[in-house]
Amino acid sequence: MRKNKHTTITSNYRIIAVDDEIGIIDSLSIFLKDSGYDFIGYTDPMNALEKIKTEHFDLMILDFIMTPIHGDKLVEEIRKFNKDLYILLLTGHKDLAPPLDTIKRLDIQGYCEKSDKFDQLLLLIESGIKSISQMNLIKQINEELSNTYSELEMAYLESIETLRYTVEAKDPYTSGHSSRVSKYSQLIGKYLNLSEEDLKILHLGGLFHDIGKIGIPDSILLKESSLTTDEYSQIKNHPSIGSHILCNAKIFKSIIPIVKHHHEKYNGTGYPSQLKGTDIPYLVRITSIADAFDAMSSKRNYRNELTLDTIINEIEKNKGIQFDPEISDVFLNILKNHYDEVEKIKNEI
Repeated sequence: MRKNKHTTITSNYRIIAVDDEIGIIDSLSIFLKDSGYDFIGYTDPMNALEKIKTEHFDLMILDFIMTPIHGDKLVEEIRKFNKDLYILLLTGHKDLAPPLDTIKRLDIQGYCEKSDKFDQLLLLIESGIKSISQMNLIKQINEELSNTYSELEMAYLESIETLRYTVEAKDPYTSGHSSRVSKYSQLIGKYLNLSEEDLKILHLGGLFHDIGKIGIPDSILLKESSLTTDEYSQIKNHPSIGSHILCNAKIFKSIIPIVKHHHEKYNGTGYPSQLKGTDIPYLVRITSIADAFDAMSSKRNYRNELTLDTIINEIEKNKGIQFDPEISDVFLNILKNHYDEVEKIKNEI
């Protein structure tokens, strides 16, 4: 009756025991299998280590004093690749137990003295299994919450993408602008040897840098004649509007500086915050020059696209004024020596 009671509860859990005394392993095997556990035992610690590397176990019962290595050394090896295995340490005598700081450092969950009776050990095992069960439940809940959050983020991302396309659809002259700024920013970042994470931020930041234009009236956004002072002031609100639109979603947190400050100038005369020099975040400075390049190299309703020589002259002239000098030099090198990569982006989008 005892066996059936435990089988339904414990059959899903795997236990491995390591003890250099075959008699201990045999006794544990009989006792734990009778209690309904899936059990395997080893007398050689190194064989057990290899087994743990290739198979999943929930709990390990481990002798402390063994050859060729003691239990604490075996745990050190295990913790290099497995942080989750629940470990109970067996000692011949409490005076032979490892120091408490070693137990804590190696995350050994408990230990007990060897005995002819396994009642105390069984209690520790049952307690360990309950802890493992709770941890598995917590992991499952966290995974479900993470999946749900990812789905919500994706839905939000798709909504913002729709807004971005809506902005660009209003004006045929700016169609593809954000996608090109995104690609140009990544290209500059690549030549600056930035990390993959920074390149990802540049990609996303370029895509959504102008999202705030959704809040600018069409009569201003699509106006063909010169803007009045008041109208230009409204245009200058689009970075702040954009950062406000995106601020409540964690997925956009890293790109808020790009959205809000891509119109800042290196000499401090830009907007909205008049940031100057290195006070302007580094990735923002990259997006700013990519944004300006696309504006100069694209046809507008009031002018044709500028020639490459003209654009190079403009960037040279505005180094340290509108653009970061170091980033300008890197981009100028791309325009002069690797223009095929720029042209590829222009032709793709």
